[in-house]
Amino acid sequence: MADYRNTGARTVPVAGSRVDASIDQGLRAYMLKVYNLMAAGLALTGVAAYGLFSVATTSDPNQAVAQINDTLLTSTGVAIYQSPLQWVLMLAPLAFVFFLSFRVHKMSVGAAQATFWLYAALVGLSLSSIFIIFTPDSIVQTFFATAAAFGALSLYGYTTRRDISGWGSFLFMGVIGIIIASLLNIFIQSDALAWAVSIIGVLVFAGLTAYDTQRIKEMYYVGDDAAVAGRKAVMGALTLYLDFINMFMFLLQLFGNRE
Repeated sequence: MADYRNTGARTVPVAGSRVDASIDQGLRAYMLKVYNLMAAGLALTGVAAYGLFSVATTSDPNQAVAQINDTLLTSTGVAIYQSPLQWVLMLAPLAFVFFLSFRVHKMSVGAAQATFWLYAALVGLSLSSIFIIFTPDSIVQTFFATAAAFGALSLYGYTTRRDISGWGSFLFMGVIGIIIASLLNIFIQSDALAWAVSIIGVLVFAGLTAYDTQRIKEMYYVGDDAAVAGRKAVMGALTLYLDFINMFMFLLQLFGNRE
């Protein structure tokens, strides 16, 4: 797999104000592309989530086939939320993450971006059920709270002169712990454990936002050709997208108002 991390050779300062300015301009363009791709992916996720929810639910009792809480489901809603298809929607994004991570170095930039768009759409489909569980106002409020926190943390990761690469091992262990605890809670159904997992999840992905931003910044290399730089931008966007989505979901679990 291609090495998209920074190397010592890439961090050697280059003398000359014109060269330095060129590097700064290239880095800004590279990071702007990362953020634009990530933002577009989030927008696509939101449209896909709300679009599927709109098709799967109805306000007309005559068109309803079933009901979850106070939400009336159409036949499409029953097929999505009350059949094995829900597991397909939940697991498909995971498969795309692994596919993109292991194959991106062999893809064209266009193919990598298309896979990222498809992944973002699938995540939106899998998250459409949050409109059934949580009130729309709390979803919107949590989204903007996440955006504010993400922006501040990513700005810190981009501007700090402190090397925070040492956070990586600790944060990775945190992610593993969250996964194990979440799987365990499927069986024991503990509200206290769910609350603890959500709090730890927010903290871990807050740290990852800053850590990943610095790492993505260090991946930039002025000597990369357009294809390599484009693939790096896609992987950077995917990384920050995952940080944002996970932090949003954990905050929603903590502070979202349920239907």
